[in-house]
Amino acid sequence: MTTPFYVSPAQAMQDRAEFARKGIARGRSLVVLQYADGIVFVGENPSRALHKFSEIYDRIAFAAAGKYNEYENLRIGGVRYADLRGYTYHREDVTARGLANVYAQTLGTIFSSQAEKPYEVELVVAEVGATPDGDQIYRLPHDGSIVDEHGSVAVGGNAEQLSTFLDQRHRDGMSLAEALKLAVEALSNQPNGSDREIPAERLEVAVLDRTRPQQRKFKRIVGRQLARLLDADGAASAPTDAPSDSVEETEEGEESGEQ
Repeated sequence: MTTPFYVSPAQAMQDRAEFARKGIARGRSLVVLQYADGIVFVGENPSRALHKFSEIYDRIAFAAAGKYNEYENLRIGGVRYADLRGYTYHREDVTARGLANVYAQTLGTIFSSQAEKPYEVELVVAEVGATPDGDQIYRLPHDGSIVDEHGSVAVGGNAEQLSTFLDQRHRDGMSLAEALKLAVEALSNQPNGSDREIPAERLEVAVLDRTRPQQRKFKRIVGRQLARLLDADGAASAPTDAPSDSVEETEEGEESGEQ
């Protein structure tokens, strides 16, 4: 009779964590930044159908890097949780903190289970407040831990290098144009130190804008409005509610994208 192959629990968890981290690192990076009027999400995404960023509820948005099919399931679950809680109690009872706790429990359970592989995803859940002090940004790695972020956060790809770059350059009170340009500059920065140009049509940009009169604060920035913001001198951002620009609104957390 042969002796069963033994792997210590610590080694098994380490191997699962390494597997998940490698899967997440293969995807394209995305960054989330606070600016004066809200929170902006920026990522390189050549797909027009698969989105990295999505609306979850009135003031809450979701961003993800990693395997699309896995975090799409999480996005759908988050929308259902938010809708049910808002309908059962009150819309103000739906918070980013509560949603992050739900995601943390789900990811933690999957990560510790030996019956299935860990999810190769890293999430960001953000909520815009009435003032900048009320903004909330939570990063959730593959193991279900929760990291409370402020100012800027990067996930996927070379996230560690991006985080260092953003920490050195981000400041409170930036305009939307300034924050957007900083995000694009960070994404253009290569691990070898060189820079590459990312055309506007390959960028996915969305915001949670606290100044919007609507209850829903999430919207996408595309087309001429995105080009105008990228060309702005940074002193003042263009009005983000201009109807003449191609601003695509989403319903109930439109699908977030991979890569």
